[in-house]
Amino acid sequence: MTLVKNWTYVTEFILLGLTDDPGLQLPLFVIFLLIYIITLVGNLGMILLIFLDSQLHIPMYFFLGNLSLVDVCYSSAVTPKVIAGLLIGDKFISYNDCAAQMFFFAAFATVENYLLASMAYDRYVAVCKPLHYTTTMTSNVCICLIMGCYGFSFLNVSVYLGDTFSLSFCNSNVVHHFFCDMPAIMALSCSDKHVNELVLIYLASFNIFVAFIMIIVSYLIIFITILNMRSRAGVQKALSTCVSHLTAVFIFYGTIIFMYLQPSSRHAMDTDKIVSVFYTMVIPMLNPLVYSLRNKEVKSAFMKIVLKEKSL
Repeated sequence: MTLVKNWTYVTEFILLGLTDDPGLQLPLFVIFLLIYIITLVGNLGMILLIFLDSQLHIPMYFFLGNLSLVDVCYSSAVTPKVIAGLLIGDKFISYNDCAAQMFFFAAFATVENYLLASMAYDRYVAVCKPLHYTTTMTSNVCICLIMGCYGFSFLNVSVYLGDTFSLSFCNSNVVHHFFCDMPAIMALSCSDKHVNELVLIYLASFNIFVAFIMIIVSYLIIFITILNMRSRAGVQKALSTCVSHLTAVFIFYGTIIFMYLQPSSRHAMDTDKIVSVFYTMVIPMLNPLVYSLRNKEVKSAFMKIVLKEKSL
């Protein structure tokens, strides 16, 4: 810390982590390491599978490949630091490293938010306008949607970061969390942060609301279309293409809404930590499992590659 004009200004933060119990450090290290390995293997495996199988070179899997990439990125922004802290007990993180961790985690989590909305639109076109699918979901349209997800998300998070680190941090540098999350960092500020909290809540609400409304509208139209289908096989096919995506949507938005769309005065840090473990580590691990276990095309592509390797 640096002393200036009788104020102690923060140059680094101390992350309290999940627990102070030494007996839990090793078990948590093993659990989180396994989760991270499964996350990397599952998501990178999904990306490789989509790349290698030409039958998966369609818009749905183009979005799914990007979803896997985003899961790897935002999990990697947090999990390695947590694992290292549990292993060697290093709880310190510099001011700049904290800002970088916050930026990359929030940026890729926001990208996932809009990717899920883009995937809902893709499912809407596939189910409701199957004859126009190839002409609607062209390569250019998919690339524009992906670029929009990344560009808009990174722009938004730049505002979040500026909003958070425009505050003054003095005296206390102890973060009651295991990573540099915005509400936990804001809680340390010695500035008047009422306006900053409102900016964070409004921007987060806008991002979640826009994407969630796109998903809700897409699925309302999809379900109306399914109800009007006369073919049972058509209904089953339509539902099978949507179940995995809907599962990912419920998991993602349930935890994000619980965490961020509430004033800081209502945040219980211990509860936030538990929920944060779920959305920073568990969700990125679950997504490839959800899509692979519920998707016949992914399982078929995996079996083809396995059988091809055995025949060589």
